[in-house]
Amino acid sequence: MQALLAAVKDFVLPPEEDVNHIIFAGRVVVFIGLVVWGYRFITHAWQSTYVMESFMHNINLPFHEAGHILFSPFGRFMHVFGGSLMQLLMPLICLGAFLYPNRNAFAASVALWWFAQNLMDLAPYIGDARAGEMPLLGGVTGSEVEDYHDWEVLLKMLGWLDYDHKIATAAYAAGRGLMVLAFLWGAVLLYRQYQNLDRT
Repeated sequence: MQALLAAVKDFVLPPEEDVNHIIFAGRVVVFIGLVVWGYRFITHAWQSTYVMESFMHNINLPFHEAGHILFSPFGRFMHVFGGSLMQLLMPLICLGAFLYPNRNAFAASVALWWFAQNLMDLAPYIGDARAGEMPLLGGVTGSEVEDYHDWEVLLKMLGWLDYDHKIATAAYAAGRGLMVLAFLWGAVLLYRQYQNLDRT
């Protein structure tokens, strides 16, 4: 067990040797930008329009739509759920790739920030399942077209439609928590890198 924990620590907090000061400065700028931007996500409620109107929503949307296609061979549920699932899988795949084989823990912390933001991005969609008021691709809302709103379909299939707001709240809270974790991870990494700056 101790060997496993040591291996995990080695990936999450790798030893830093002679960190290039230019690369370090770039990481600090990225970190500050993500903290400022992330603070805006954290301080807004899922019911606000901030998340869905964010630039990040336009980045997440193509992965969402690709997920519907990718998971379509696996039945109706996975076809519908595949959009949201792919939206969450992409940052996790990036996180894994940065940690192994690239051993870039700071980039992995950025990917964790992206994963957290995706949870927040999904929350308003989940919370709209019953109301169906959110404009969707195609210019219609869920209340205008039957079986068109992903989360209305999913929660109906699961028998959880009445819990759409509770699930949205939980998704947003998880996103907030993971985003704070990404900040802490990034801050620890930058501190360790600062201690090992190449000052030659």
